[in-house]
Amino acid sequence: MDISSTIQSLREELNQHNYNYYVLDNPTISDFEFDQKLKQLQELEAKHPEFFDENSPSQRVGGTITKNFATVVHENRMYSLDNSYSKEDLYDWETKIQKVLGNVNLEYTCELKYDGASISITYENGKLARAVTRGDGFQGDEVTNNIKTIKSIPLVLKGNFPPKFDIRGEIILPFEGFEKMNQELIEIGETPYSNPRNTASGSLKLQDSAEVAKRPLDCLLYFIIGNNLPFNSQFDGLEVARKWGFKVPSESKLTKSLEEVFEFINYWDTHRHNLPYETDGVVIKVNDFNHQNELGYTAKSPRWAIAYKFKSEQVTTTLNSISYQVGRTGAITPVANLEPVQLAGTIVKRASLHNADQIEKLDIRVGDEVFVEKGGEIIPKIIGVAKRGNATQPTQYITHCPECETELIRKEGEAQHYCPNFYGCPPQIIGRIQHYISRKAMDIEGLGGETVALLYNNGLVQNYADLYELTVDQIKPLERMAQKSAENLVNGVQLSKNVPFERVLYALGIRYVGETVAKKLAKHYKSIDALRQASLLDLVLVDEIGDRIAQSVIEFFENETNVITIERLKKHGVQFEVVETFNPNATDKLVEKTFVVSGVFEKFSRDDLKKAIEDNGGKVGSSISSKTDYVVAGDNMGPAKLEKANQLGIAIISEDDFIGMIG
Repeated sequence: MDISSTIQSLREELNQHNYNYYVLDNPTISDFEFDQKLKQLQELEAKHPEFFDENSPSQRVGGTITKNFATVVHENRMYSLDNSYSKEDLYDWETKIQKVLGNVNLEYTCELKYDGASISITYENGKLARAVTRGDGFQGDEVTNNIKTIKSIPLVLKGNFPPKFDIRGEIILPFEGFEKMNQELIEIGETPYSNPRNTASGSLKLQDSAEVAKRPLDCLLYFIIGNNLPFNSQFDGLEVARKWGFKVPSESKLTKSLEEVFEFINYWDTHRHNLPYETDGVVIKVNDFNHQNELGYTAKSPRWAIAYKFKSEQVTTTLNSISYQVGRTGAITPVANLEPVQLAGTIVKRASLHNADQIEKLDIRVGDEVFVEKGGEIIPKIIGVAKRGNATQPTQYITHCPECETELIRKEGEAQHYCPNFYGCPPQIIGRIQHYISRKAMDIEGLGGETVALLYNNGLVQNYADLYELTVDQIKPLERMAQKSAENLVNGVQLSKNVPFERVLYALGIRYVGETVAKKLAKHYKSIDALRQASLLDLVLVDEIGDRIAQSVIEFFENETNVITIERLKKHGVQFEVVETFNPNATDKLVEKTFVVSGVFEKFSRDDLKKAIEDNGGKVGSSISSKTDYVVAGDNMGPAKLEKANQLGIAIISEDDFIGMIG
C-alpha cells in the first residue's frame, strides 16, 4: 500500500472509531490503541504535507488561533421558538394551525429542548465546510476551527447526501464533564464555572482551538435545511441524519395527536433529571414539510413549531434592597438585590422587578423572604412573598430619576416610568452611544461599553456623531489607553462608515425600531431623507409597521437635536441610503403589484419565487389582504388562504402563470 492509501485508510478507521465512541457510545478499541493510531497518522501527515486534509481526524486536536471571529450571514435564517407553558397554549397553537391547513390529520415530532449554544453547520460534498453560531439569527460568528474539535461532529459523512445543506443543533456540556472541569478549577484555587450552558457558549469563542479541544463538549443535532433533501418530514430527517453519521438524540417521538404529545411531556418532565445534560422543555414540530412550508414564519418564529417549557425551579431568599436602573430610552427598571442563593445551577444575587405595577401587585418590601424562580430557566424573577419582614408600609416607587433627579413621567397605557431628560441624563446618553456602537448596530472594533463611559465622563463625546471627530491625541491620555488602542478605536470608527443603511437606522436607537423593523423601513424608504418625510399614514401602510412604531419614528424626526446629529453623521460619510446592487435580470414588469406566495412549487423554491417577484419590481406580502393583487398558488395551498383570496376577489395564479408574467 502506498503512503497516500495508508494515510487515507488510517483516517477512515479513526473516523469510524470516533463515531463508535462519541455517537454510538460503543467503543471497539481501547483509548491507548486509538492514540497509537492517531500518533501514526500525525507522523505520516507531518512527513508528507502534500497529503494534508483539513478534515483529517488529526485536526481535531486544535491549535489554530482565531483572534477575530468573522461575521457570516446565515444562508437560511435561524429563527427562535415561541414558548408555551400549559396544555391550553398548545391547544391554541393547534387551532391556529388548523385554520391555515384546514381539518387535516396532523403528526407532530416531539424532541427535548436542549439547553446549550445554538450552532449551524454547513456540509459541502459530504465534508464539514463551515460552522456559525446563531448570533442574531441573521448572522453569527464563524467558529469552524473550534467546532472541529468536538468529536461527536462528523468531519466527513457516510452514505448518500445532497451536495450542500445546513444542519442545526446545540453545543452542550454534559454534567459529568462540567463537574470534572469545576473540580479541576477548585483544586487549583480558581472560581468554578456557573453553569454548563454558559460554559459551552463561552467555549465556542475561545481563540485557541487547542483549549476548546480540552473541553468535553458535545453536539446534539436536530434539524436539516437545504435543497433536494431525501426526506419529506422532520422525523424522517432525524433518522437520515443518524445514518449520515450525526449524533441525533434518541429521545424523540412521532406522535399522532396532542394527547400523545402531552404523554411525552409528562414523561420527560419527570425523567429529564436522569439525562446526562440540561434540558428545559420539549419542542413540538409539525412533522410534514409541506405543512411546514404552508404555515411559514412570523417575523421571529416558525408557525409550525413551539416549545413547551417545563416548570421552573424555585427557591426562597431575602430581599435586601431595591435599586433603580436607567436605560438608554429613559425607562426605569427596578432591581431586587437579594441574599445570594443557588438556583438552577447559578448563584442568583439580583432579579428584575419590571415596573411599579409589579412591585405593587406582589406587595414586596425590603426585608421580606421572597420566592425566586428562573423564567424559562434563564432570567431570575420574584414571584411572591414567602414571609413578611419588618417593613410595615408598602414599597414606595421613586418619583425622581436616581441619576439626574428629573421628575419621572409615566405615559397613559404604559407600564414603565421614564426620565424625560433625554439629552441630559448621563446613563441615557451613554446607553445610546453604547447601543450605536454595539455589534448588531455599527459594530465598531476597539470601542466597548466601558470605553464609551470613559469618553463621556471625560467630556469627549455627548452623542454618537462626536465619535467621528475623536483623535488619537484626545484618547491616548485616558485611563487604560495607549497609542495602539487609541489608533484602533479611531480606525474602527472610520470603518463603521461602511455599515449598510439598515444597520445604521437600527443604531440610531429610535424607540420600538429593532433590527427587523429597521430592515423593513430601510427596504421601503431607501434613504433617511425619505423616511424623515414620511407621514404617520405613510408609515402604517408599510408591512408590519403599526401605530406605535410609526408615532415613535415621527417623534424622533421632530426633535431638532436628532436631525442635527443625523446631518453631522452624513457629513462624516455614514451611510444613510440603501446601496442598490445591480441585477442584470431585474425588470419593472411587476411594479406596484403585491403577491402572496402559498403552497409548494416545482420550478421555484418559495424563497426563489419571492426573489423573482422583487427582482421584477413587485412586492411580497406576508398575508392576503385587500392590498394583494395576486396569489401565486402551488400544491397544498392552505384552504384558509384560498377562501380568503376568493372572498376578496383576488386573482389566483399558478407557477407557470407567474413565469409567463415575467417573460
